[in-house]
Amino acid sequence: MKLKLNCLITGVGGQGTVLLSRLIGDAALAQGLNVRGSETIGMSQRGGSVVSHIRMSDGLIHSPLIPPAAADIIIALEPAEAARTLPFLSPGGKILAFSRPLQPAGASRAGPYDAAALIAGIREEAGPRFTLVDAEKLTALCSSKTVNIALLGAALGLDIFPFGREDIITVLKKRLPEKFWDMNIKVLSVFQTEFKK
Repeated sequence: MKLKLNCLITGVGGQGTVLLSRLIGDAALAQGLNVRGSETIGMSQRGGSVVSHIRMSDGLIHSPLIPPAAADIIIALEPAEAARTLPFLSPGGKILAFSRPLQPAGASRAGPYDAAALIAGIREEAGPRFTLVDAEKLTALCSSKTVNIALLGAALGLDIFPFGREDIITVLKKRLPEKFWDMNIKVLSVFQTEFKK
């Protein structure tokens, strides 16, 4: 049986969406898989929406873009972005979302949206396919700047990817300066353990 995995990552500029996609892509390449991807990063420096498509397979991949209802995993670093990309989730896929809202630049001036109501709506639509990663645990552990690594750890705990923690640590050390290794490895390990099946 051929391996094929479609991963969609979404967030707001500055949350580390692109770094997360690179870590996942590098780890998949290290496993000998074919990887294709695409990123919308034009608004990232302005705090706008950022989406990365990553497709990995041991066979041919004809397009870097994931079609609607075909994402095996959606990793959302922000609740509204999770809701926006929900149509991409496949019937058997999983969606992980971070609980803390972060409105993109240029969003409504009416004030922050009701994140709890939005999360409840996602949970109702996705059912058991939805996993919420609580912001409070990350805040207690370290900086919220590691939200991308926390969600990656949760995905590893749910056994979604064809690679493990050590594979991610290897590529993380190639992508990040050494001064950030310990903090990110700690967050990765804590959240993997937290969500381990």
